[in-house]
Amino acid sequence: MTFSLETISTLLDRHHRRHSDRMEKQEHEGKTRAAVAMILRQGERGLELLFIQRALFPNDPWSGNIAFPGGKAKPGEALKQAAEREAAEEVGLDLAETVYLGRLPEVTGSTLPVSVSCFVYWLPGSSVVLTPNQEVYDTYWADLEELTDPNRRVVTTVNFGGEAMEMPAIMLAWPGAPVLWGLTYRLATQFVDICMKRGLAE
Repeated sequence: MTFSLETISTLLDRHHRRHSDRMEKQEHEGKTRAAVAMILRQGERGLELLFIQRALFPNDPWSGNIAFPGGKAKPGEALKQAAEREAAEEVGLDLAETVYLGRLPEVTGSTLPVSVSCFVYWLPGSSVVLTPNQEVYDTYWADLEELTDPNRRVVTTVNFGGEAMEMPAIMLAWPGAPVLWGLTYRLATQFVDICMKRGLAE
């Protein structure tokens, strides 16, 4: 399964503009602004997305969770710049050497006051060396077949901030990793839905 980068970019732009009015009306005051990088590549079975598992740190509510490279924006820092800086710091990727495809509508936390912007990049070539820093426990490339497999879609109990919650999630074929849930789940499934519903495959 191959994909047209131009088509991905066009669909992202349409999807983002369709939701832009709602995004502009969202209340960001009092919310932490954060940005993540969704990094794509062509794998053996088609389009793949890069995920990280965060290292375990005390007082980090997302400690150990699956995520995209990213983090908080610094004061005065543009959100896209923040995503690119975090990708360089966390996995050693210079996104200036990739193809920027667009962005997804922002998502806001349901349990913490955070607003996350997601910027999408295409990584040319399939052989890339990632150099995770101390904030990253492991990395994993998941393809669309894995992310859309209904047998991997579950509703399960997750623990966040000492509270147990029932949440929709994906069980990745990533040995020893937790389920994909929360903000990253919402962003990943939003992108996957665009791919599958818009006839993106060629």
